[in-house]
Amino acid sequence: MTYTGSAQTITKEHWGKVNGKEVLLYTITNTNSMKMQITNLGCIITSLFVPDKDGNLDDVVLGFDNLEDYLNGHPSFGTTVGRYANRIKNAQFVLNDSVYKLTANADGTAIHGGNEFRDAIWDAKTITSENGQGIQFHYLSPEGSHGFPGNLDVYATYLLNDNNAVHVTFEATTDKDTHVNMTNHSYFNLNGANELIYNHELMVDADTYTEFGEDITPTGTMPLLKDMAWDLSTMTRIGDKVHDIPLNGYHHFYILNKKDGEMKKAAELIEPTSGRKLEVFTTQPGITVYASNGLDNITGKYNIAYKPHAAICLETHHHPDAMNHHNFPSTVLKPGEKYSEVVIYDFGTLQ
Repeated sequence: MTYTGSAQTITKEHWGKVNGKEVLLYTITNTNSMKMQITNLGCIITSLFVPDKDGNLDDVVLGFDNLEDYLNGHPSFGTTVGRYANRIKNAQFVLNDSVYKLTANADGTAIHGGNEFRDAIWDAKTITSENGQGIQFHYLSPEGSHGFPGNLDVYATYLLNDNNAVHVTFEATTDKDTHVNMTNHSYFNLNGANELIYNHELMVDADTYTEFGEDITPTGTMPLLKDMAWDLSTMTRIGDKVHDIPLNGYHHFYILNKKDGEMKKAAELIEPTSGRKLEVFTTQPGITVYASNGLDNITGKYNIAYKPHAAICLETHHHPDAMNHHNFPSTVLKPGEKYSEVVIYDFGTLQ
């Protein structure tokens, strides 16, 4: 099935079934031939074909070329993450004097909401707005899912416009006090994963970060980045410092230099050979930069063997483990309120 609008096209194809529910793969193409493929399994961006300085298209995100590989478990390639992005210490929190125990990993922490949103089959419909054309996904996370309180009604809208920008909106409401913190977990490699990301250059508009302990959850302190190997406040070639950082590379949450809720440029990624650049804008207060340090023994699209530092994740979200640190901005969502956050992945080329 094909839809058209704003000189763009959207195609929809059957990709398989999961627990009796149909999995669909949508392809959104803009007037510049940039193409985003996204599925209602986890609202996963499976492919993103972006022009280089000569107009040649390459797929700049990691992932798989078939549904079966996504179903076998993966490190959140391209997925929408929720209810809570990043880690929660001891997989628990206290809210309104009640203790909530969450789905824990082998190390005892909770990460990415137990992959609930990644593994869910979302409802989907095509949508057109001033921000582009694409898909609005909907999912109802039931009370108690992975330990979280409240029925959480969630929308994730992914749009592509003719300026080669992917506009993402996360929205949620609840019938009970709960915590919400959503992100997109795409792994970017602007040279089409033909090489590791060492020649990519990255800047993040942040002067502080959340320090973490051995379990990679925040200690509660927010030190300055100055003189740290993972300081990205100026444009930095990733390969120059990545081997000097604990945990085999960038794995930090950067607190952005911005006002609460302000839409502002958070990061810029450049790949000089292809001439591609990616600017990330967001309303969210921070961004996790993850250099795919633990990626190994995975064969992805085009039969490429994914290795550590094959890509970089730029995950905009609220502070990790905020519910256990009163000095972090609150992530509580109450009945009658609306959670709403935006991230824009704006692609271009070097002049």
